[in-house]
Amino acid sequence: MKKLKWGVIGAGGIADRRTIPALLQAQNCELCAVMDVHNVEALSKKYGVPGYSDAALLLEHPGVQAVYIATPVHHHLSQIQAAAAAGKHVLVEKPLCMTSAEAREAIAACRQGEVLLQEGYMMRLHAAHQRILEVIGSGRIGKPVYVRAQLSCWYPRIDGAWRQEPLKGGGGALIDMATHLYDLLEMLIGRIRLVGTRVSTQVQDYPVEDSATTLLEFESGCHGTVDTFYCLPDAASRTRLEIYGSRGAVLSEGTIGQGSDGKLEVYSEEAGRSYEAGQRKDVETAFQPETFDRVNPYTRECELFAEAVLEGARSVKINDADHGLHILEVAEAAYRSSRENRFIEV
Repeated sequence: MKKLKWGVIGAGGIADRRTIPALLQAQNCELCAVMDVHNVEALSKKYGVPGYSDAALLLEHPGVQAVYIATPVHHHLSQIQAAAAAGKHVLVEKPLCMTSAEAREAIAACRQGEVLLQEGYMMRLHAAHQRILEVIGSGRIGKPVYVRAQLSCWYPRIDGAWRQEPLKGGGGALIDMATHLYDLLEMLIGRIRLVGTRVSTQVQDYPVEDSATTLLEFESGCHGTVDTFYCLPDAASRTRLEIYGSRGAVLSEGTIGQGSDGKLEVYSEEAGRSYEAGQRKDVETAFQPETFDRVNPYTRECELFAEAVLEGARSVKINDADHGLHILEVAEAAYRSSRENRFIEV
């Protein structure tokens, strides 16, 4: 099997915890080099590949065909441009760049360099979410009319944490976590056309928001809410995903996040039921468990990216650069909505 040869820029953090181990499990991927400014010697030894403290040096590695970028967001544009100029394909962690204007520059650079640029929204590849997509497409729950997605954690002040600095991360809970959910809900429901948002800092002591709640309207007319907080205990947030339709609902718990587990259940009823004046909610076992495979979403993300480069197989499951730009525009509209206290069209 042909393998895509990877270099990782920003090999600590999420790359070390999740993406590199997942990449090593992908049959069509091979790790060739790592770069990090803090711990490169240990990372190089851990993975048995050359290590660099400068991204420019990694990009000179003759064997590297693609790079995974997991650095602070304010570095993304320059590193994407450098990779494109070196002829390396790019998988970059979200958000794509600090602003939509920067994202357009990154896209232009990759088009000029004739390399693939993709953003790392791996949650759409969780097997439960792919199963939900099938359930909705089958019509089992009728027309989707309301959706909700939840992702929160406890993220106190940490010295040197770039996500807590607006000039390095672009914002807080919204740009970091809500963008994941905007992407996931768009995969399931379709394009977002209207946003109404509140962001604030309620608990933590830093200059980015620890609280973000977004009301959405999709092009289909479906309503939605996304709630993301940096100020909830981890165990208090069950990361629920709820899709309600005219004939039923799909509910998941524990599927939003970095893992591959969780539970999924579906309720569906026959069309054309008459009005039930009693509106009984105590009927037995309305919801039934729905099975799904356990698939590492990071591994699947790397596999699909490699397929796109090696085979030209551009799966609809991956996030191309134009889609990444669109999600960034949704986030910017959400921030603007909170500032201006009104709904914003995307």
